[in-house]
Amino acid sequence: MELHLTGARVLVTGGTKGIGAACVAEFLAEGAHVAMCARTAADVARAVAQDTTGRLHGAVVDVADRSAVHAWVAAVAGELGGVDVVVANVSAIAAANDLESWRSSIDVDLMGTVALVDAALPHLRAAAAGAIVTISSVSGREVDAFAGPYGTIKAALVHYTQGLAHQLAGEGIRANTVSPGNTYFPGGVWASVERDDPGFFAAALALNPTGRMARPEEIARPVVFLASPAASFVTGTNLVVDGALTRGVQL
Repeated sequence: MELHLTGARVLVTGGTKGIGAACVAEFLAEGAHVAMCARTAADVARAVAQDTTGRLHGAVVDVADRSAVHAWVAAVAGELGGVDVVVANVSAIAAANDLESWRSSIDVDLMGTVALVDAALPHLRAAAAGAIVTISSVSGREVDAFAGPYGTIKAALVHYTQGLAHQLAGEGIRANTVSPGNTYFPGGVWASVERDDPGFFAAALALNPTGRMARPEEIARPVVFLASPAASFVTGTNLVVDGALTRGVQL
């Protein structure tokens, strides 16, 4: 299937690891120009240095800093001549039920996404077919071990994104969510759990009837499809990509 992303101008937050890095790689493979950000300068520099396409742009940005997000989006739009797609991927992954976790989940997961969308909207309106993809989680769909700030805010992201879809449909801008199940990659949360709490890791793994966790690229490919003109009539959806992990029925 031709996704028609050659030359597209794509922004990805949290683009140096895991799902974000896989999204960057898939967009580049489709011929897009990609601007990604992350908080750690060394990770950003390494990702840009390893790029062989010449179409990857990296920046150090804390998405909890609204003014920094707006400045980054403006700079990227100026450099690339506009913005066609934004992928809001960053998460604080704050699972503890304490005030700090609630604040970081709100500031990073939710308000970081709002800041990205607000900053990008003027450019998406000027694009031929703007697209927004937010990354939620199956923890936002049903109560699991990550109920509390993480699951609550991931559910709020789905609501926010579906609201955007309805508000922006008349302007030709689409908005969708991808809700991944447990995703394993070196240096990720589940790799840490496997090392530090093998019992919990085994229990989590046993919940998935496929017998394994997702690979980042298995989440990234649906993201790229939803962002592409090939999904031109898909908006307001929450695509669960979890290997049949969750048991709730979406009606």
